[in-house]
Amino acid sequence: MKKLALICVIALASCSSQPAAPPVSPEVAAWQKRAEGVTIIRDDWGIPHIYAKTDADVVFGLMYAQAEDDFNRVETNFINAQGRLAEAEGEAEIYRDLRMKLFIDPENLKADYARAEPWLKALMDGWADGLNFYLQTHPDVTPRVIKKFEPWMALSFSEGSIGGDIERVNIGQLEGFYGAAAPPTSTARFDSTDYLAPPAEPTGSNGVAIAGANTASGKAQLLINPHTSFFFREEAQMVSEEGLNAYGALTWGQFFIYQGFNDKAGWMHTSSSVDNIDEYLETVTKKTDGTYTYRVGTEERPLVAEKIAVPYKSGAGLATKEFTVYKTHRGPVVRAVDGKWVSVRLMNEPLKALTQSYSRTKARNLDEYKKVMALHTNSSNNTLYADADGNIAYFHSNFVPKRDPKFDWTKPVDGTNPATEWNGLHSFAESPNSVNPPNGWVYNTNNYPYSAAGANSPKQKDYPAYMDSGSENPRSVHAIRVLDGKKGFTLESLIGAAYDSYLPEFEIQIPLLLKAHAQAPGSNPFKAKVADAVALLKDWDYRWSAASVPTSVAVFYGEDLWQRVSPAARKAGVSVYEYMKSKATPQERLESLAAAVDKLQADFGKWQTPWGDINRFQRNTADIVQQFDDAKPSTPVMFASARWGSLASFGARAYPGTKKWYGTSGNSFVAVIEFGDQVKARAVTAGGVNSVPGSKHFNDQADRYATGNLRDVYFYRAQLEGHTERTYKPGQP
Repeated sequence: MKKLALICVIALASCSSQPAAPPVSPEVAAWQKRAEGVTIIRDDWGIPHIYAKTDADVVFGLMYAQAEDDFNRVETNFINAQGRLAEAEGEAEIYRDLRMKLFIDPENLKADYARAEPWLKALMDGWADGLNFYLQTHPDVTPRVIKKFEPWMALSFSEGSIGGDIERVNIGQLEGFYGAAAPPTSTARFDSTDYLAPPAEPTGSNGVAIAGANTASGKAQLLINPHTSFFFREEAQMVSEEGLNAYGALTWGQFFIYQGFNDKAGWMHTSSSVDNIDEYLETVTKKTDGTYTYRVGTEERPLVAEKIAVPYKSGAGLATKEFTVYKTHRGPVVRAVDGKWVSVRLMNEPLKALTQSYSRTKARNLDEYKKVMALHTNSSNNTLYADADGNIAYFHSNFVPKRDPKFDWTKPVDGTNPATEWNGLHSFAESPNSVNPPNGWVYNTNNYPYSAAGANSPKQKDYPAYMDSGSENPRSVHAIRVLDGKKGFTLESLIGAAYDSYLPEFEIQIPLLLKAHAQAPGSNPFKAKVADAVALLKDWDYRWSAASVPTSVAVFYGEDLWQRVSPAARKAGVSVYEYMKSKATPQERLESLAAAVDKLQADFGKWQTPWGDINRFQRNTADIVQQFDDAKPSTPVMFASARWGSLASFGARAYPGTKKWYGTSGNSFVAVIEFGDQVKARAVTAGGVNSVPGSKHFNDQADRYATGNLRDVYFYRAQLEGHTERTYKPGQP
């Protein structure tokens, strides 16, 4: 008995020697309880499938899973959206932050959150809780700026693209205005011809919807093919007992499927060429007390002056630069020109935008989807739609202000003229949409809407000029070629169309080059120099492949000619495409081909280098801005730049220290879906879903991505059987 008592004493002593677990705060306890109702299933590609009773709990689990895969991108997107990038990256980002702060005010967002409907407020609460629970359970992760996420922050990034229309405000011109000691009366005027020369890779996306009349199964199909910077979006599924069952691509940090599908309908967004942002030339007068007024008609209105503080990283801490900014009833002043200040008006309704962004994920038929679109906040995007009822549609940007058509809205208009005010928004019926056209297909490649359904498209003459400011592009020519008159589409043949290897721009440019060579006199020194390359191109079928040498020669030629004539094209006020076609001289063409041959020879040892030896996919780190190295492993990519009309887009170039070209944008998430009694889908994500280099899912989709070999999507829970890597609750190791 004494021995037993001694054992008990020793045991008690031992127990008392261990420190008590720290008390759990009510907030953490609530997160832990919430996590118990959430299940995350990672499939064999690492893709998270989130299951919970309520939508809000699904959002909680989704954000936890997103943070697991790439917390840095989640945080960075919201740092940028709130105008706090300089806090992380320093003084160089001050004016980028100022631009965001001109439109995004935390106090306004807090007020929007307070008046949000309970269901939406619950989603924002779940969003913040999921991210904060991740940080609480991962003390080794140090946020750069946002130590704690607040629910209202979700409203700062309420559409699919960061800042969306805001990013169209020129940062250099903004700095020229607000960086001066006093507001200037004249800064460099925006020249629309600057935009005629696109960046290294045209931005945007492809979307296609095909009616059952044109498919082998009789079911509608949808192609989702966003062209963004790589690793810009997460692939995931969200499933609740409240009717949510959505799969697709989410921009890091957002809690809605931006491009994807549910069990009955799918949606794909493409960047629109709609003219939906306006600049106003304001006649401003400085008063004797130092304040300003601006004139509208005969009325002098006070120009609102606000103080905006922009913190920025400086040394070991934060410094602050303060600005006095000016706003009219239309929006903030962003630059000056010819004695006039210029204000900008654009869509800025974050609460409605977030409502629309989430609600469409639960729309299961055409009527429900159109009802969601009636919110009119998907401003910078067109939509391709398909559903299980067999409907297909092209929906034009659903934020188009009504304006007086006598003004040229592509340029700043006179702000003193009351006739330049917006008069509401164009309704669905007033927009150039195409719903269930008789040809059985619709598409968009960031071109205008007037070819969306081929011969059955809306007619340009029926709409004001400001309804769309775009035109056709090489991808649109290509899309019509693979769609028009085609029947019997399967998911496999739709993938084949999405990766069709034709490069239509070279079918225009190469014959002009061949003609220049044929007509050049024998005395021309370039005639003999490029003769072998010309002979090679003469037999080319204008199609890319990894093994193709003509593709290499043509692309290097096209890039050189583009750069050679771009200044003249801008001066002439025409597109580079048009200038290359009609104004480039025969000598310029020969010189560009000679330069291309020399470049290939110098960089790769022979000019007859296959395209796949040059065009590469490489992922080395988790950095948002990747570093490339020819000595490290990389994957050959068969497709090419959208600049030349490749539907499958791969924006690649050489970088400092490299000869090979590495892609950083273009095809990112690609999916094909067929709707019916059950959804069938295939997809691929650039690289992999996890940003940690040591993860098996860091680069496990690279080969599939590079060859267009889409994998099966596990949409139904039964399909996950045998394809499940891990099942767990948020917070579990």
